[in-house]
Amino acid sequence: MAEREPLLHRPGSDWNPAHGLLRAEHFQMAWATNDIERAKELLSDRLGIRNFTPLGGALAAGGEIRVELAWVGTIMYELLTASGPGSEIYVGRLPQGEGFAMKHHHLGYFIHDAAQWAALEDEAARAGWAMPHKSVNPGFITSCFIDVPELAHYLEYIMPEPAGVEFFQNVARN
Repeated sequence: MAEREPLLHRPGSDWNPAHGLLRAEHFQMAWATNDIERAKELLSDRLGIRNFTPLGGALAAGGEIRVELAWVGTIMYELLTASGPGSEIYVGRLPQGEGFAMKHHHLGYFIHDAAQWAALEDEAARAGWAMPHKSVNPGFITSCFIDVPELAHYLEYIMPEPAGVEFFQNVARN
């Protein structure tokens, strides 16, 4: 099937988080879940996202994380689950108790370079937003979550290096 041209050609941006945290390049929508297989079935069977790229491993504090990623056009959809030490940032806002849970976790934004990263950190500090998690993976990506309580979800910022860009380019497309 041939790709279609976008119905709407959207205006460009200077992608400058110094002008506000939502002024970076938005590319991702993510949900946390306590049952990633069931969440994948929901996105696949009922919402049409059938091809995922898995990612997972150990958390710095000793827990485990599992992620499933899928591109649909210009938006990447992410499912995530985690357990053990260090998992609170990922699953801490899920409803407690028995049964399936899936909740919006974050919107993801690309940061293009070190100057944008510095502007992001300055803007978060100026506005008084907490950065409860930051990760630096040399040669891959630098990322962080910023907590904006009024939104009821995190904002994630990712500054990929060439290997990180290559990884994102190879995520399953739908």
